[in-house]
Amino acid sequence: MEYRPRVLDPHLDRLLAGLPAISIEGAKGVGKTATAQRRAAVTLALDSTGTRRSVRAEPEMILTQPTPLLIDEWQLVPEVWDVVRRAVDADRAPGRYLLAGSALPPEKARIHSGAGRIVKMTMRPMTLPERGVCAPTVSLATLLAGGRPPISGTCGLKLPDYAAEIVASGFPGIRQDPAALRGEMVESYIAEIIERDVPELGADIRRPRQLRAWLAAYAAATSTTTSYTRILGSATPGETDKPARATADAYRALLERIWILDPLDAWIPVFNPLKRLAQVPKHHLVDPAIAARLLGATVDSLLRADGPHESRRESNLLGALFESLAVLTLRVLAQPQQANVYHLRTHRGEHEVDLIVERPDHKVLAIEVKLSSAPSVSDAKHLNWLAAEIGADLLDKVIISTGQHAYRQEDGTAVLPLGLLGP
Repeated sequence: MEYRPRVLDPHLDRLLAGLPAISIEGAKGVGKTATAQRRAAVTLALDSTGTRRSVRAEPEMILTQPTPLLIDEWQLVPEVWDVVRRAVDADRAPGRYLLAGSALPPEKARIHSGAGRIVKMTMRPMTLPERGVCAPTVSLATLLAGGRPPISGTCGLKLPDYAAEIVASGFPGIRQDPAALRGEMVESYIAEIIERDVPELGADIRRPRQLRAWLAAYAAATSTTTSYTRILGSATPGETDKPARATADAYRALLERIWILDPLDAWIPVFNPLKRLAQVPKHHLVDPAIAARLLGATVDSLLRADGPHESRRESNLLGALFESLAVLTLRVLAQPQQANVYHLRTHRGEHEVDLIVERPDHKVLAIEVKLSSAPSVSDAKHLNWLAAEIGADLLDKVIISTGQHAYRQEDGTAVLPLGLLGP
């Protein structure tokens, strides 16, 4: 499969040039191995039975391998983490070890955190610029630099194209398949999660259908702060034999361990007067295509803006999934800038800002996501509220749209098609 450059490539190269060990974490299939192998002299694939047995019998054998050394699926032999950590203590020469993992190791492994020795970075599915569907003209790094620079550019993507990208997935392996077959590949990915990946974590999944129902209910809550109690209720409507709350909590914990759930935390400001903010996360799956498949959504159904109740529901779902695609994009683009992405919501919901991108110095970029090709000035009302509340701590105001042109509104708010946003 042809390698498509990833946003984190330059960032990973900078880290390897100065640090001895990097751990790339993320869901299975996001491209961790392909990215790491381009920088490794040797790969130890621990998902190979023979290699795993050899390394498990003598974890220190990794110290005899040429470097840079990639230890792929390292969580299958958790002892190698501490071997690498001790090797770094003995020799801090840069660029020696890459670890890639698609699950957190079991708690009983009790490995050291690796703090100060092994730097972790998260890899997610491909964003729109990584997919090559539109040439970005607006840099997140530039927006985060402040100064509210002029923005411009045109992208040919329209609403049907965004709907198609949502269901097409950002997993590199799925992207290489014919467009007509990608839905089946996403279905296969979901089945693998339920039938193999979660049980491999040691979970006793006696009713796979129940787990899928919970996952579908979580997908239906995409881009909301719906309580887990409501998600559980939605997963088993009309059933008397509901899973216990503890079982549902176990599902959530297991799916987070393999990075299938990717909730967006609430922003808790450090140096400003905002109070009475909600602290619950917004729900997101690692790839909006998984949510779409779980809910039986297709490009055609997502685009039905008018008609019966079910069609309106699908239209609302498109808005939620478009926001989830924007969240994926911002998280990937923010990582090389050492910025974090959150959402903001007051306790009673009087004010909400879809995305807060926070620099290390706590200054922020505020972003609204609108399923509109031509957002109005009123769409910036929550952004303007936040500007009045935090003043100079707000770097810029942005509305992400489905339009084709980037520009600034009269009040200075940047209107930016999602396809034009790049590193």
